[in-house]
Amino acid sequence: MKTVILCGGLGTRLSEETQFRPKPMVEIGGRPMLWHIMKLYDRHGFNDFVLALGYKGEVIKDYFINYRARLSDFTIDLRTGEVAYTRATAEDWRVTLVETGANSQTGGRLLRLKSILESETFMVTYGDGVSDVNLTALLAFHKSHRRLATVTAVRPPARFGGLQIERDRVIQFQEKPQTGEGWINGGFFVFQPQVLDFISDDSAILERGPLEQLAERGELMAFQHVGYWQSMDTLRDKQALEQAWLSGRAPWLESPRDPF
Repeated sequence: MKTVILCGGLGTRLSEETQFRPKPMVEIGGRPMLWHIMKLYDRHGFNDFVLALGYKGEVIKDYFINYRARLSDFTIDLRTGEVAYTRATAEDWRVTLVETGANSQTGGRLLRLKSILESETFMVTYGDGVSDVNLTALLAFHKSHRRLATVTAVRPPARFGGLQIERDRVIQFQEKPQTGEGWINGGFFVFQPQVLDFISDDSAILERGPLEQLAERGELMAFQHVGYWQSMDTLRDKQALEQAWLSGRAPWLESPRDPF
């Protein structure tokens, strides 16, 4: 099963980091965010990736074309260009990199991949968010309801500490609690190929027309994830992810918590 990662956005809210590289290549713990997302899928046995490139896609291409060399010792015959690798430690991933347009929207990027995706169920996620979502349970849920699309619904973490007050007295303080109400789109989609028929052209925003139409027709289901989820929209988000990684307990690489 193929997993599409949308890697083409400008990342303007993280301009401190994205002036010279696309947002999925911003590093957490010395590894690009994109690598962390791929490791999450790999833990569940999904290792066939399609990267939808746009803004500074050449940076992602360079990273993967040199990936094995960075992780291995090798001998190169300069006359023939032949390379013999030793102690190769690269992951067992198949990675397809596709230019999907500098100005394409999220739906448009998927539509440009139609020839690759039109034959079977596929997964999609954004290139700037991690989670401990149980992808195996997510796929099982998708297969069980037999609709065209599944979105992972999450409750976002609050940015500030929560206070419960009675008569000017704080009776409960909770530092940065997860919001108790409201679900949002957390990415980590599963789609049937027919979803592509709801996308018109490069200007189509997946989260507007296509998903709105699918919802209206009863073809969009929500997999409710109550565990860890974090997007990297701002420098503050990046710092929080970095701290989690340095603590030795990166929640997105721990055991999944969603039962099915």
